[in-house]
Amino acid sequence: MKRRVVITGMGAVTPIGNTVPEFWDGIRNGTVGIGEISKFDTEAYQVKLAAEVKGFDARERMDFKSAKRMELFSQYAVAAAKEAFEDAGLHMEEEDPYRVGTIVGSGIGSLQTAEREYGKILERGPARVNPLTVPLMISNMAAGNVAIQLGLKGKCTSVTTACASGTHSIGDALRAIQYGDAEVMLAGGSESAICPTAVAGFTNLTALTTSTDPARASIPFDRDRNGFVIGEGAGIVVLEELEHAKKRGAHIYAELAGYGATCDAWHITSPAEDGSGAAKAMELAVRESGLSKRDIGYINAHGTSTHHNDLFETRAIRNVFGTHADDLIVNSTKSMIGHLLGAAGAVELIVCVKTIREGFIHQTMGTNVLDPACDLDYAVGAPVERSVTCALSNSLGFGGHNASLLVKKYER
Repeated sequence: MKRRVVITGMGAVTPIGNTVPEFWDGIRNGTVGIGEISKFDTEAYQVKLAAEVKGFDARERMDFKSAKRMELFSQYAVAAAKEAFEDAGLHMEEEDPYRVGTIVGSGIGSLQTAEREYGKILERGPARVNPLTVPLMISNMAAGNVAIQLGLKGKCTSVTTACASGTHSIGDALRAIQYGDAEVMLAGGSESAICPTAVAGFTNLTALTTSTDPARASIPFDRDRNGFVIGEGAGIVVLEELEHAKKRGAHIYAELAGYGATCDAWHITSPAEDGSGAAKAMELAVRESGLSKRDIGYINAHGTSTHHNDLFETRAIRNVFGTHADDLIVNSTKSMIGHLLGAAGAVELIVCVKTIREGFIHQTMGTNVLDPACDLDYAVGAPVERSVTCALSNSLGFGGHNASLLVKKYER
């Protein structure tokens, strides 16, 4: 019998706030965290905008020696994990460390390390490459560094499924607790890939917007959308077996009640045109929860602001929910923070939890005139005040990776 799993802590580093309270204030205020790229000179680049993390100082969130041995994606993960850990009120001296684990995904890891160290090879030869190049660069080091910093000796893995990495990480952590591999898991995603290689690569793939207006750059479901805005950050949640949480008197934010994962097996970048893979992931998450589709009131869409994603995700939602789709509110957090790639799903699940807690569904910022083929209620023009007891969070990654999480109001 599967065990019930609840969320007892949350942490985030985002383009509109470097803690969950700061991030949520930005969400409530409709803050758009998109601006001109400051991390490198974009004179030769078509794309000028990104959603960068602002004012982050790793030395304020961890010891200086440890921070020096991490690239930004690992620093963001550790900062968010420490916030979530403290928010949950966990004390490792009171836990069996082998029953507390972590799954933190990253779609890319550190391209910056590869760029920097390859430059050294070309300019000064291979002997000048940093000995820490590999542990700085590889994607699993976000999870590894979180475990080292917090003393988590249980299951420690990393999921790399492009834009679905954070969502799959949380789903896999849910399974670890449901089936007895752990009592507590820290799970989520982290990414920092605003660098020449990533921007050039995504640009030449025609995936990024070339808009120069931050207010009209990430515009999901809009008829004029033409690509996503690359972002960065991290989101981490503490998942806990219900009885374990109750025994220690933990504050419970919500219950994580369903997870669906599928593959389109269709195309390396485009979702399936009929939305069938994404639809199946949503159906699986709802089925596992034991709820009716009519119990779902809100969906945090993948909503990238690319033509294919927004159109095909809309089709998927209609395929799953039928006439109830007209009663749903669907929005895209990416309209404010851009696309955090492997961290996106984790940060967006935090939005779902806060929405359930506060009954506030944020506006899809920047979106003005809907694509006629995108025919759902996307909270355009204003946020929506509505009681939400169940929400879905969708992530659709390059390679056809689909993941959906269902979170609901905790009831004893």
